[in-house]
Amino acid sequence: MDDFKTLIAYSRKNAMRRLIRCLFAENILDRSALSFSVEGNQATYPLKDARTHLFFSDIAKHPADTVVNDGDVVLLTDKGVRRVITCHQDMLDVLRDSFDFEPTNEGVSGLKADMENSLTNDAHARQHRQQWNPRLEQAANDQGLNSFTDYLRQHATTKDAAILLDQWGSLEGHPFYPTWKSRPCLTDAEVEQLSPEFNAQVPLRIASLRAEHSKSESMPHVTGYHEWFASNFAAQWEQWKASLNSKGLDETQWLPLPIHVWHLQAYVLKTFAAEIEKGILIIDGPNIQTLPTMSYRTMMPVLDECAPLIKLPIAVWMTSELRSLQAKSIHMGPRISTVITRILEAENGFDKRLEIFPEEIGVRYKNAITQDDNPGRHLSVVYRNSQQAFERSDNCLPITVASLFTRLPGSGRPLFTDLIERDGARANADQVEGWFREYAKVVTHPVVAIYLMYGIGLEAHQQNTMVLFSPDGNARSLLIRDFGDGRTYAPLLEARGYTLQPHVQPGILPTVFSGDIEPVRMFVLDAAFLTHLHEMALWLTKEYGLNNTRLWEVLREETDLAFAAVRDRVSPDLWEIERLAFVEDPWPTRSLLRMHLMQYSNYRLQHTLTNPLASV
Repeated sequence: MDDFKTLIAYSRKNAMRRLIRCLFAENILDRSALSFSVEGNQATYPLKDARTHLFFSDIAKHPADTVVNDGDVVLLTDKGVRRVITCHQDMLDVLRDSFDFEPTNEGVSGLKADMENSLTNDAHARQHRQQWNPRLEQAANDQGLNSFTDYLRQHATTKDAAILLDQWGSLEGHPFYPTWKSRPCLTDAEVEQLSPEFNAQVPLRIASLRAEHSKSESMPHVTGYHEWFASNFAAQWEQWKASLNSKGLDETQWLPLPIHVWHLQAYVLKTFAAEIEKGILIIDGPNIQTLPTMSYRTMMPVLDECAPLIKLPIAVWMTSELRSLQAKSIHMGPRISTVITRILEAENGFDKRLEIFPEEIGVRYKNAITQDDNPGRHLSVVYRNSQQAFERSDNCLPITVASLFTRLPGSGRPLFTDLIERDGARANADQVEGWFREYAKVVTHPVVAIYLMYGIGLEAHQQNTMVLFSPDGNARSLLIRDFGDGRTYAPLLEARGYTLQPHVQPGILPTVFSGDIEPVRMFVLDAAFLTHLHEMALWLTKEYGLNNTRLWEVLREETDLAFAAVRDRVSPDLWEIERLAFVEDPWPTRSLLRMHLMQYSNYRLQHTLTNPLASV
């Protein structure tokens, strides 16, 4: 067992690695000024004052301008002074004058504080894992199984296995967020009580909202919210109804509204005090126990059956914003789910490679008198059907992509090794390449097809995507969730006979585009290719000591095949432009570190990275 001091040191190094990667990826530090040693594993970087430079003792440059630092960072002066930099605060102080822009003192101090909070939470999560992982390992050993995924397949329902892996995999977070675990408004105890990486269970309060003060959106098969809620949450419906009736109220005039208990106490009681006072919102009612999933505020009810996932606002500052649930998400989720469901029926799930968690219904508060849209983003809910995803007969296990990188109980190697090495022996280069080729095919083919033919951008990043794995450990299909912010290019969709009504709201970026397709393309490249497939290639290459570019060559081949598969169904001009954008042109991505340093004064900053698939 490592003590907390050791864990903090590990998390501090983890934070430094992320910071250095982001600084060079966004070219905040001019990556062309990095001077690598002949061996390629050490480098120096001159600082702006020309009298000092940084020395990186173990650093490597990978495709897509990815710079990964695994060693010491040493500040060297022209007078021979040598100082090892071990924390991000000192690193930012040393580098700040060499940035390509001048961040404010507030921007730098805010980043320092959020990174410190993040790495402290990371260390606490790893401390918890020192009890959790041995329990998981022992449970598998008691059944005579060496494979973690085999144990879950054989001794848990698909739903329970998938949600356990989702929680257990909630450790590393987005590869380009240096503040990946930041929860600055929560105490250590609250972080532990509310977070998936602590295997938490969190109650939701089923409050009551006056029906006339609500707006909702649902898929066509949902005939009414009351009937839908009663059929999916029968026990809670009866308790909720009895609670209202005991007050002499008619349940048909009210809507059941789940509220995260922390959000209720920390935010709703104060912010919606007037609504509570006026009888628009009744906050007592039954509770329902839930498991927070990787997104933190999408909750899986703890019920025997496959209940819908419940996505909620929670007034916690995470990564870039207070986690609200806007009107756009409430309305666009069911609308996009309806369109994709119809497309999947028409296309046979793109050779049965794509499934979704459809967002069946969303409800939000909107005052009937003032018609103010703003408060409802903190008093709202979206429900995602999970039954089709989790009640399976194909023996496939859904694993959230981020969980594939999480280190196993026992071996401490990434979870993907458990899927590749089915015979228990360490895989060779050919086996790894074969596994990744199948994986890349499963991701690229449906993502490219639905984008090129229908203009639908799937945000297939590590958190939104589950990959279905068959018992042989190979990827079989994709399972995508979270459509409230999904982007669509209307001309392509409408050319196929489908329409998608946009939600238009002042100051909110629309998600249905009709002019330039670039925002939709960026969405796809950033999520599915850069933060997902590129990251998988990176980890596999490191874990198995592979040739530094081989897996990106495989990804290029599979992407070319994905384009070839739909060539006859797409206009030649579009096909050629998009093919070049995917496999040759620089990839666009969000400038997350720069945004944070600028205190999110602009949410739309982007930069590009060298395309790792481009012909050399």
